Amino acid sequence: MAATEIEVEVAFALPERQRIVTLAVPEGTTARQAVRLAGLETLFPELPPSTFGEADLGIFGKPLRDPDHQVLRAGDRVEVYRPLVIDPKAARAERARTKR
Repeated sequence: MAATEIEVEVAFALPERQRIVTLAVPEGTTARQAVRLAGLETLFPELPPSTFGEADLGIFGKPLRDPDHQVLRAGDRVEVYRPLVIDPKAARAERARTKR
C-alpha cells in the first residue's frame, strides 16, 4: 500500500528574487526533508548547498525549534531563512554612532 501524499510548498528568497517550490510528499515528511526534496541548490547555484541544509526554517512565518522532527501537514509552506549579515544590535549601535 502506497503512502498518502500531501502537497506542501518550500520558499526561499534573496533580495532580488524568490522561488516557491510546490511538492507532493509522503505523509510524515519533516520540514528539513521537504527542503532537501525541493532542490533549492539547483535553483540558486550561486549559493553553497550548506545554505539550505543548515538554515533555520519556519512554517508560515513561525520559526521552527526542531525542523528535523517537525512533521508537515497538507498546505504547509516551509520557509528557508537566510542568516543575518550583521547582528541587529551592532547595526543599531553603528547607526547611532553615525548620527552624532
